[in-house]
Formats: sequence, structure tokens, C-alpha cells
Amino acid sequence: MHQPGAETARRPANVAAKGLARSVHRQAIACFFLTGGSMNHASLKTLGIALIAAMPLMASAQLSGNLSLTSNYKYRGQDQDTSKTRAVKPALQGGFDYAFGESGWYVGNWNSSVNWLPGNSIEMDLYGGYKFKAGALDWDLGALTYLYPGNTSGNTTELYAATTWGPLTAKYSHTVSKDYFGWAGAKAGSGLKGTNTGYLAFSVAQEVAPSVTLKASVGFTRFASDIKDMGVPNYADFSVGAAYDLGNGLSLGAAVAGANKKTYFGPANQSRLLVTLNKTL
Repeated sequence: MHQPGAETARRPANVAAKGLARSVHRQAIACFFLTGGSMNHASLKTLGIALIAAMPLMASAQLSGNLSLTSNYKYRGQDQDTSKTRAVKPALQGGFDYAFGESGWYVGNWNSSVNWLPGNSIEMDLYGGYKFKAGALDWDLGALTYLYPGNTSGNTTELYAATTWGPLTAKYSHTVSKDYFGWAGAKAGSGLKGTNTGYLAFSVAQEVAPSVTLKASVGFTRFASDIKDMGVPNYADFSVGAAYDLGNGLSLGAAVAGANKKTYFGPANQSRLLVTLNKTL
């Protein structure tokens, strides 16, 4: 969010049943994008058409993509649709990643329907970074900008560093923009800054059976002093779930996710059951 009132579903039988599931998934996504679904906004239609039109390009070894339909988009434990308090608030998501050969450098874009900023219905993330191996650890260093075309007061930029050892990953994200998802009001001329807000996350993903992977994560948000001085508390979030690989790039995931400090943040931090259908292209 992030900001209520105004890290994560992001990256998630027999042969006949699998084929049917894939067919329904493709048709549902195409229909949802092209008709606007319950989010009848030109920006979402444009995004959908672009994603679908680009599918043939996924044959490139360096270019990959993903499409997802989730029952509720939570980020760092907080609902990204605060227009409703109900548990089911579907979101359509998708993006692309381009790797520059074996160099370790990459760029990408990820998008999702959202509804927490007035006048805005989409989140567009642009990122790039460098991945490398050092001893037994895999490292990922990069920068990420969150863009909200309909209301730029939410725009936020972070630098991140992540390290993975086997099934375990630790990641730290540090805000370098003047604002942090609109909290400081820097865009509106408040004079306050969200710079130096930090997010530390620990996660584990372990395959426990053929096609079944258990996942869990915990994260901690520490707000910049200007935001904390307004009475906004630091908070922690969690996610526990599993994913089932249906084959051919299609997977189904389920998780319970939420965050503490509900007294301040309200229903946005409520624990929810999230169900996500994901297609890797």
C-alpha cells in the first residue's frame, strides 16, 4: 500500500483436468482484460491488450512473462483494494522480465489492479538489477519504482538487496524517494519525507512433495521519522501457504496473509485467505 483508506502475491490431477484448467484460465484472463471486468478502466484494458498481444514473444529465452488472477492483492500484509472490507477483492496481475544473457543483469515490469488511491486503478512497477553468486549465496541487487498513473502521490522508489541460501531468502528494501506510498505527503508539498523507510523480509520456500511447495514469510516495516512523527506505527506482516504446480507453467497457490497494528491500519491489515492462479509464459 500502500496507504490504507486513501512483499506477497507478486511473484506465485489428470491430463484432461489440467488442459481444461489452462483453457479456462486463458479465456478468463482475456475476457477480464478486454471487457474491463469489475474494473472498467481504460488503463486496465490497455494493459490487458498489451500483455495478450505480447504472448508470442515469450518464446525468446531471455524474455519471460506472467499472468495471475488473485482473490485479494496484499502487499506487505496490507490490502491493495481498500474500497471494500470484504475478504474477496479480485485483482488481475501480469508482467515481463528480460535477462541480458548470462551477464546477470535484468529489467522488468509488473502490474496489478489496485484501489487505494483516489483516481487510480493500476499499479505499474519498473525494476532492474544484477544477480550473481558468491560462494553458497545467490545475490540480487536492484532498484524498483512503483508508479500510479492516476495519482502520482503514491509513486515510490526503493533500492533492494536480497540473498538466498537454499530455501531461505533475506531481503531489505530501502526507500530513496521523498515519499513512501503517499504517507509523507511530499508530492502535495507537506515538506515531510518518507525517505529512509525500510522493509526487511525473511522467507522460505521448500518443495515437500512432487509439485507441492510450502512457503512462508515474515516482514517488518520501519517508517521514516517524518512519518512516525505523525503517529504512524511500524508494523510486521506474515504469509503462510503453499503452491501446486499444475504443469506447463500453470500453478495454483493459497496462503493466509495479514499484518499487526490493526487498531491503527484497520481492515487493510486483516488476515485473509488468498487464492491465486498463476501462468508463467
